[in-house]
Amino acid sequence: MTDDTMVYRQIHPSFVQDGFPTSQAFRPTPKDESKLSVYDGDQIAAEDAWRHYTQQLDLASVGVMGLSISDCTAESLTVKADPEPFPEHAVIDFSGLGDKDSRRKSKKLQAKAVRRGWLHRAS
Repeated sequence: MTDDTMVYRQIHPSFVQDGFPTSQAFRPTPKDESKLSVYDGDQIAAEDAWRHYTQQLDLASVGVMGLSISDCTAESLTVKADPEPFPEHAVIDFSGLGDKDSRRKSKKLQAKAVRRGWLHRAS
């Protein structure tokens, strides 16, 4: 992965308001051990990532938003490959952040992704 690599975040239907994802879609939950699950865009296209997520993993997603690695590092968040669940899997690491900082950084990630726009939408 390079600074220009895109990582793809699946957006759950419950995290959409007025056609856009809420910042909650860009923040890990406590069960996620401070790691936000994404797809490595160097290994898979946005539409293929959506298909994998919704058809093979049988999970709900209304579409895919993207962030570059540099979007994440600008917020002092690292992106790491995590191929254990599947080869294209990666994580944005929020480790060591308190709730307030996690919320602030997730809002910044949300804004960057929304500016970029949907990379794939469910039909």
